[in-house]
Amino acid sequence: MQYFEDIEVGATAGFGAYPVTREEVIAFAEKFDPQPFHLSDGAAAQTHFGRLSASGWHTAAMTMSMVVENLKANRQAGLGSPGIDELKWLKPVYPGDTLRCQTEILEKRVSASRPEMGIFKSRMTVFNQNDVAVMTFVSNGLVATRPVG
Repeated sequence: MQYFEDIEVGATAGFGAYPVTREEVIAFAEKFDPQPFHLSDGAAAQTHFGRLSASGWHTAAMTMSMVVENLKANRQAGLGSPGIDELKWLKPVYPGDTLRCQTEILEKRVSASRPEMGIFKSRMTVFNQNDVAVMTFVSNGLVATRPVG
């Protein structure tokens, strides 16, 4: 189990391989972001995307799926997150892309009000199969400190 004390500032980790499918791009868009360039090749061809592209929110959701799988594989005493400080969609994500994650720990501190937990800040960069960064965000994570005894 990884606790707050095990997290090292500057540490990096890479994980995930999420294949983006046309069916999932359209299904997500239909439900959550029904803009024409997320639903139709023809409409997307009239935009700077040039072809059907995933919603940025879908990219964030695919990333979260990879994060959770990584947390399950590498058990962490995680306690959730109070949020993110910034989110940037850098490049379009297209059906046929395969996404992966790279994270870096930027800082950490013990909570002043709840010393049984720590807070760490990390930068997530999501890349496609060509190693092009498509999204970044800086997040804040909560993790338990190592139990005494």
